[in-house]
Amino acid sequence: MVTGGSGASGVAVARALALAGYRVATVGSDRTRITAAAQQAGDGVTPFTCDLTDFDGVRQLRAEVGAAVGPVDAVIHLVGGWRGAKGIADQSDDDWDFLERGAVTTLRNVSRVFFDDVAASPAGRFAIVSSTAVDKPTAAVANYVAAKAAAEAWTMAMADGFRRTSEAGGGQAAATILVVKALVDDALRRAHPERKFPGATDVAYLAAAVVRLFDAPAAELNGARLRLAD
Repeated sequence: MVTGGSGASGVAVARALALAGYRVATVGSDRTRITAAAQQAGDGVTPFTCDLTDFDGVRQLRAEVGAAVGPVDAVIHLVGGWRGAKGIADQSDDDWDFLERGAVTTLRNVSRVFFDDVAASPAGRFAIVSSTAVDKPTAAVANYVAAKAAAEAWTMAMADGFRRTSEAGGGQAAATILVVKALVDDALRRAHPERKFPGATDVAYLAAAVVRLFDAPAAELNGARLRLAD
């Protein structure tokens, strides 16, 4: 299951997983956009609509995906967003609420609802995308890095949960953090031909990295923070 499936990274990841032979459920909050994104991703990708900030809505999503596609073995959580400011004093409450909902609330809801499914899978994977900014926070992005750091902490706690499940005889699941400086796609490059996007990771490279998660041993991935740079 790919959440945040309407964006460029969601389309790229869904397409790469489908081409690798996986059944893909892609999720977005707008029915028209997620339907178009699934069509763009290609055969084998089924769209679902859900507001992931609504816990009951996520529970309903689990039932819908289970009925249409089957139990979820993996979640690639691509919901987030970015807001910046000038410094600490002008970090606004509106920006914090937006970032907390996108980076933390959606993650908490999706992971709580789908944790048992992923944990029981023989190839369970749960991955988020985080930022190198967490390594060296700056005042201008204090809200953003605080939300990303909280999401990373939650994901590390999931890794502990998967480890405990595995030790108790459950599946072989892993929670992993994929770290990028920024993400860029062809549309953004075309819109800004004057920019070089130094250090940015192409969404196609991210998608390939996601596919590789299923080839690596869970023990190596669980709790790992993997820096991506193409």
